[in-house]
Amino acid sequence: MPMLELNEVLLSGEERTLSLMAKARQLTCLVGATRQRRSRWLMAMLGLEPVQMGFISVDGEPLTPTTVGLLRPLMGYVPDRLQTEGEVVSYEPPTVQDVFRLRANRQLPISNGILAEEMRRTGADADEARRLAVAVLLGRPILLVDHPSAAVLPYLKDQARSGRTVIVATDESAVINAADLVVEI
Repeated sequence: MPMLELNEVLLSGEERTLSLMAKARQLTCLVGATRQRRSRWLMAMLGLEPVQMGFISVDGEPLTPTTVGLLRPLMGYVPDRLQTEGEVVSYEPPTVQDVFRLRANRQLPISNGILAEEMRRTGADADEARRLAVAVLLGRPILLVDHPSAAVLPYLKDQARSGRTVIVATDESAVINAADLVVEI
């Protein structure tokens, strides 16, 4: 049963630390602040945003430059949108291309039929359905979802009930109200 913990974590530019314990079979929501700041916290959980103070751990193992290669493959990441390479003119959290360039994410044996069925199950529009279905089909025990729509709430709850640790960054009231744990950042 995977667990992701943040213990007094401080990111650059943040004024206060964040502590949380996201457990398997639980939907955890990060709320408050701005959309970009909520996304930065997900990037920190992936080891893509430097931590100035405190620590992040997965099942008790600290996420460090040495362990990130072992721990990141336990996480599936769903960006809030796809960026076309070359269009980013200011800093934004890493794009899905950045995440899927990672070696562990390139070995995804998914047929079009399996992907289409999983996309249908999400209940989302085509773009969001594809992003979510690919991350779920990776089979990772921890699912980090950046600003999902309320349409995928039943699907996210199903993912949590199936044993995944599901963490979302959101300001969607329906998602917040259905969460098992809400963490203000």
